[in-house]
Amino acid sequence: MIAFLTLCYVGILALLVWLKFLPNTLWTWVSTLAWMVLLFVVLFIPMQWGAPAGPARTMTYTVQIIPNVAGPVTEVPVEANRPIKKGDVLFKIDPTTYEAALEATQAQLNFQELRLKQYEQLASTAAGTKFQVEETAAQVKKFAAELETAKWNLQETTVRAPADGYVTYVALRPGQRVVTFPFQPAMTFVDTSRKIVGVHIQQIYQRHLARGQKVEMAFKTRPGRIYTGTVNAVLQVTHESQAVTGGTVPAAEIIQAEPFFVRIKLDDPEPDLPAGTAGTAAIYTKSAGMTHIIRKVMIRMESYMNYVIPWL
Repeated sequence: MIAFLTLCYVGILALLVWLKFLPNTLWTWVSTLAWMVLLFVVLFIPMQWGAPAGPARTMTYTVQIIPNVAGPVTEVPVEANRPIKKGDVLFKIDPTTYEAALEATQAQLNFQELRLKQYEQLASTAAGTKFQVEETAAQVKKFAAELETAKWNLQETTVRAPADGYVTYVALRPGQRVVTFPFQPAMTFVDTSRKIVGVHIQQIYQRHLARGQKVEMAFKTRPGRIYTGTVNAVLQVTHESQAVTGGTVPAAEIIQAEPFFVRIKLDDPEPDLPAGTAGTAAIYTKSAGMTHIIRKVMIRMESYMNYVIPWL
């Protein structure tokens, strides 16, 4: 941007010299250096905290699908990378054992309820004891609770999508046995119901950031287009700040100023941005407002440069 403005300045100088408003001397052209220094000091240094920019990325949640019950798979109706709605069936587990457990528990509950009525009748005629009534009543409550658990287990043999999204890779097949262990998920579900945009801002500019500030973004997948939003949160923690519990003494490492993560709320509630899209975001703070126009021009220049320069 400094080079562009300097070229504009040189062009104006050349025009003024040609029109003989300025003399064609060495000092006329040396003023270009003074112009560059003025731009750097007055505009581009304040712009770093007045409108800080950083790399941005769109993210989404992924859910490791781990069934709540174990058993052999009988059906996998879901297709890889095909959009599905919340509640759609991902796969089904053989319900035979869970149906049998439900029937057995229901039978036990019916029997205990019958005995409870009998003991209550006996107790009313002094032929039975109060203890028998209380003991049987406790058994009724126990089997009623077990019946609810059996119903829940049977219901969980049908695994459904937790949100709108898709399954990115489906290797599960009928006949394969799934378990409830977290280290062996059945599939990975990509939640597309909400996208998160995160920006890395260097620590020296963190003090100027605040929630609600305007943001403009240029992404690689959408060259020539500017997305707008606001600062949703400035995370007050970095990766280096973690104190992880372990059995070893922490190693002495070189301390680096890691950037802070800033969450952005897009103005468009349903942006056409794939998860993982990279780009640049500019945050317009309340400081150095006269530099915002320079950042706006720069972010738009980068947006159009995305047509031809994929790696920047």
